[in-house]
Amino acid sequence: KMQRSSKKSGPEVDIYGDGGIMKTILQEGTGDIIPHGARAKVHYRGTLLDGTVFDTSRTRGQPFKFNVGKREVILGWDKGVATMKQGEICILRCAPEYAYGNSNVGPIAKNSTLIFEVELLDW
Repeated sequence: KMQRSSKKSGPEVDIYGDGGIMKTILQEGTGDIIPHGARAKVHYRGTLLDGTVFDTSRTRGQPFKFNVGKREVILGWDKGVATMKQGEICILRCAPEYAYGNSNVGPIAKNSTLIFEVELLDW
């Protein structure tokens, strides 16, 4: 069976060495890594491990903006997006302690590992 992806993804990288945030680059970005505190503008799709999509900015047609490293988002995003370059698209697999931990949030059950495809548009 053919895989539909024509993108060549890079190796999965363990950002902290604890397995909490695993990053796979799908498309390389250019220039410098986003600076700490910069206002990131991203498109994303969040899924559960079973593939269920729980949120996506693309269907709203509106990129999501947040200040990197300021704890405005889950820790997996704060730390994962902080490793990205402009135009980069990656997968961030966030263990519960880097996501919502012991909290139930909408369709996300407590202690869930979350998968995000994130595209850093600009800052």
